[in-house]
Amino acid sequence: MLLYLLIMTGLIIADQGLKAYIVNYLALNTSQSVLPGIFSWAHLRNYGAAWSMLMGQQWLFVVISLVSLVAFSYFFKKEYAKVWYRWSFTFLIAGTIGNFIDRLRFGYVVDMFQLDFINFPIFNLADVALTTGVILLIIALLRDEDEE
Repeated sequence: MLLYLLIMTGLIIADQGLKAYIVNYLALNTSQSVLPGIFSWAHLRNYGAAWSMLMGQQWLFVVISLVSLVAFSYFFKKEYAKVWYRWSFTFLIAGTIGNFIDRLRFGYVVDMFQLDFINFPIFNLADVALTTGVILLIIALLRDEDEE
């Protein structure tokens, strides 16, 4: 269990550290090319959820985050014997906490990763953790289905 708690903590610290760096060194609503045509750093405030859905509904995101954390923690413990579930809930919990911290502190989420080669929303490390967690959870569920 300690390994997964350390990984969660590391992801949360990395997420918050990167967000702090971006806020301090890149002007709001600007971007800076890192790999031209491929990747840029950006500094945006997202007052909604993915793709800026439900803008300004912070109370809803706080409730969803708290309910999600309770559910993820419950299933992390319940399915701990299954490695795919352990990893999926490790990433889901870390990503949820990373964005939840922003919502509580600022009332918005700081986003910074911009993919220049496609039209895709700008996102952050917590979003990467959440997406990774969902992918791992799908794999875990499919593996369970194959075993039955």
